[in-house]
Amino acid sequence: MADQGTGTTRGAGTAGGRGAGSLHRGTGRVRLNSNVVGGLIGCALLVVFMAQNTENVTVHFLFWNLTWPLWLFTLVMAVLGALVWMGFGVRRRHRRRRARREAR
Repeated sequence: MADQGTGTTRGAGTAGGRGAGSLHRGTGRVRLNSNVVGGLIGCALLVVFMAQNTENVTVHFLFWNLTWPLWLFTLVMAVLGALVWMGFGVRRRHRRRRARREAR
């Protein structure tokens, strides 16, 4: 939903349009919350770690032996960890939503 005359949007994110990257009404400035700032810092630290660790490593898992650059292994593990983290968040939201429906 767009405000008339200001060009800003409302309704994205949390109630009142004050989500992680919402625009302040009429100012055109983006307000970042602590989750976004923490995520950006974490990504920056991950990039620095990957840039400093470029040697090859051998990963032994079950009967596989893979030789990968350490930066690529780190990136793959970070992406897999993020997917698992998001999966737990979806599961938690689903449980809470079901509990609210049952409470009605």
